[in-house]
Amino acid sequence: AIAFDSEFLNTHSTLKNKDPTRKKLTNYPTITLSNQPRPKTTMRKIRIYTPQPLEKDTEIPLDARAKKHLIQVLRKRTGDAVTLFNGNGQDAHGVIVKADARAECVVRVDALEAVSTESPLAITLVQAIAKGDRMDWVVQKSVELGVAEIRPVWTERTEVRLDDQRAEKRQQRWQDIAIHACEQSGRAVVPTVHSPAFLTQGLASVETPGIFLHPEAKQCLHGVAETLDEASPRMVVAIGPEGGFAADEIDELEAKGYRAIRIGPRVLRTETAGPAVLAALQALSGDWRG
Repeated sequence: AIAFDSEFLNTHSTLKNKDPTRKKLTNYPTITLSNQPRPKTTMRKIRIYTPQPLEKDTEIPLDARAKKHLIQVLRKRTGDAVTLFNGNGQDAHGVIVKADARAECVVRVDALEAVSTESPLAITLVQAIAKGDRMDWVVQKSVELGVAEIRPVWTERTEVRLDDQRAEKRQQRWQDIAIHACEQSGRAVVPTVHSPAFLTQGLASVETPGIFLHPEAKQCLHGVAETLDEASPRMVVAIGPEGGFAADEIDELEAKGYRAIRIGPRVLRTETAGPAVLAALQALSGDWRG
């Protein structure tokens, strides 16, 4: 047991109460509770891609991917609103009329709406394949930024090499990422992510000459934007791998009419360069001009 000196305790208490430096809190803050109802928050529109034809007053059974996303991930149930799109430029607004995770998920289409979220500037991205999930990031952000199509290519300095089977699986994965990006960003037209090809094949697949990045180039994007056809502007952007295009690849690009462009004093990583150029082009000649 610990014995306390009662005289000491009484003295300490007296000194504490007489301490002039101690301030007694008397003015407590007043909290006023409002009776006004909370403002209603806008619910995020749920958009789901389906490759099926969409017509008013029809019932659409969703595939396994869409069903899992709606029922198991978003926890949607019968009677909940949902918007479908199939890539033809329209949104199909409807409600879930059947939601069974073990059977099927069916949406009834009540109305069709034309969607104008596509940029007037059609940009094709010829992108050197990046390692790991960096290419996934390029696809996702490029779709959000309004790219029209993506052509993954192997270059001399590309470190990623895929056999035919792995290349096909990777292309399917990238296309799924593009679909998810459209669902999130409100696009009703799904850009095509082509199968990987070598640079020469990728360049031969596009008709419009374009640009490629080079840190020592003298021309900037402003000069390129001024030369675009205002009636139907199109642009191809070729992005090299880490370390850039090889000398013979630069010769090939220039022989096909591609112009070397720089976008600043800093060297960008391959997964950063593509989205950065897309954003700049949208601001100069696309739907970011205001």
